[in-house]
Amino acid sequence: MQIAVIGRGDCSVEEYEAAETIGYLIAGNRETVCCGGLGGVMEAACRGAKEAGGTTMGILPDTGEGNAFLDIVIRTGLGHARNVVLVNSADAVIAVGGGYGTLSEIAVALKTGKPVFGLLTWKIEGVFVCATPEEAVILAVRAGRLSRPSRSPRGPGESS
Repeated sequence: MQIAVIGRGDCSVEEYEAAETIGYLIAGNRETVCCGGLGGVMEAACRGAKEAGGTTMGILPDTGEGNAFLDIVIRTGLGHARNVVLVNSADAVIAVGGGYGTLSEIAVALKTGKPVFGLLTWKIEGVFVCATPEEAVILAVRAGRLSRPSRSPRGPGESS
């Protein structure tokens, strides 16, 4: 399962620390941290995930390298349109702080029915406001697992 952690590239210390804890906890649940691949909240979530031995994926807006804590780098060249790719790649979304880019990601997530959990972020109908990083991760993992399409145990070409 992939959980998107979204937020500003130029975040506050409080947001950075929260995102780092979120990344650590996501990895502790053996789930993948998915993000926009740049600095700030994105870097913090990846740093935390790597500290816990987890896997990280960055969906970049351009053809750059992204932050130093990425395992998988997807260079889209799409600019802000990569927000749609990021959100659609995730099973759940956690927003930490954020500006208008984060707001657009939240809007896409809500429009497509993805569960969204927020910490220190926009107060919008449909976003479940969390008090702690721990609460955000517990709820996102639970919701993400419920939102995943069921997988058939059959192999390719096998019928029921």
